[in-house]
Amino acid sequence: MGRQIAEAIVDGILVGGVYALMAVGLTLIFGVLDIINIAQGILVVLGAYLSYVLAVHLHIDLFLGLLITVPAMFLIGVAVQLAFIRPLRGQERTSMTLLVSYAVALIIEGILYKIFGPDYKQLSSWYVTRSVHVLGFYLPYIYLFGFALAVLLIVALYALLYRTPFGRSVRATMQDEVAARLIGINVSRVAAITYGIGVAVTAAGGMVFGATSGGFNPNSGYDLISRLLAIIILGGLGSIAGALVASVFMLTLESLVDVWSPNWAIVVFYAALVIVLVVRPTGFLGRREVRAQ
Repeated sequence: MGRQIAEAIVDGILVGGVYALMAVGLTLIFGVLDIINIAQGILVVLGAYLSYVLAVHLHIDLFLGLLITVPAMFLIGVAVQLAFIRPLRGQERTSMTLLVSYAVALIIEGILYKIFGPDYKQLSSWYVTRSVHVLGFYLPYIYLFGFALAVLLIVALYALLYRTPFGRSVRATMQDEVAARLIGINVSRVAAITYGIGVAVTAAGGMVFGATSGGFNPNSGYDLISRLLAIIILGGLGSIAGALVASVFMLTLESLVDVWSPNWAIVVFYAALVIVLVVRPTGFLGRREVRAQ
């Protein structure tokens, strides 16, 4: 039993890194635009399909393919923000963005069904099927690489937010949009680029998800978005570090419960969200006075 618990903890940490890759873009978009991007789940799936096309038809390595899919997803994100999100104004903007992002999700889902059909796809490479033996555990290479990629991207986002002029503009917009406009910041430009970045990181999350999920199709986004929303709420809406902490915590807890009772694992996943928020409504790393950190 002790070995099973240790394996569950290791698995939960590594799988948590994969979910952090998918959740960090969602929480970044909320931090700047103050909206919940319901389309994030299907965008992750779109990233997986882009990696699939590059790997199967062009024989490009999954991680090398990110050099193509990340910029492509960035452009898609900017286009979505300019075409669907920016035009929304007024007091109903928040509720309207939920409907609009859901509509975007349906459009993307329909396009994926038209092109790829309902059959499940899976990404494959040597590091998807092989493991390394470390301290008595067999650790899949894809999870190790995925966790390392999650940490790398989060560090890169922190560097962008806290070490660049653009990052200062982003943080100013997070704290007070009106004041940011008054000091000359192009808030519309910041919003478009940030939305693009939030979508771009889903390319990495989608690639790792496609390689570790056991199969994906256009319907896979529905289960994903519910989990991603739970993670960013628990981590603290707008907190990039919180997305990583909450991902590791939630997936490790689920993995531990799965050792005793697989049927209760998913219940505990959401029950933990409720319990933590009762004790700390702002989540692990959220703050009332500042939405992002």
